[in-house]
Amino acid sequence: MTTLDEEDRREYYRIEDRIALEISPLSAAEALEGEVLQDASPLFTLLSELHLCEFESQHLLRQLSDKDRTLTAFLKAQNKRIDLLSAVVAHTLTGHIGAPRRVILSEGGIEFTQAQAIAPGSRIALKMVLAPQALGLMLRGRVIHCDRLASGEHDVGTEFVDMTDAQRQLLARYILQRQQQQRRQALERNDPDS
Repeated sequence: MTTLDEEDRREYYRIEDRIALEISPLSAAEALEGEVLQDASPLFTLLSELHLCEFESQHLLRQLSDKDRTLTAFLKAQNKRIDLLSAVVAHTLTGHIGAPRRVILSEGGIEFTQAQAIAPGSRIALKMVLAPQALGLMLRGRVIHCDRLASGEHDVGTEFVDMTDAQRQLLARYILQRQQQQRRQALERNDPDS
């Protein structure tokens, strides 16, 4: 690995996590930048759109909170209801995508293990359901490395490509929240008064 590759890898904070993940190869047309990835699952599309809409409306809610506290409280209650529905959809999708598995995740990419090798340079679609926020993301990735492990599985490292700003910010927010949660859990385990 070159020094530049090491610097790129350190650009983003990485977390170890368990997520539902589905990987599929991209056709030449799907690999083109700017083409929207289509998912056959209407539930996954719904989940993704719910989170993007919520993300895009947050700044409006903050502006409104200074002007009308009652309306802001009502809208926050509606957001909570939508979040509960998102959690149900995510739970349903997890059954379709597969059980959560261990990954290393950053804003720049994802590393995972799987039985099949994927050639470095290949373009893939990554369908992810991130819990407990019930965040559904469908991203493009390029395989950086695929190393055979002693267990016979393959350690696959990818970088995300062609992410929208909203997708990047949603992923960054998720990673920050998980990092904070993991730190709290570590402190609680080390707290002698617990």
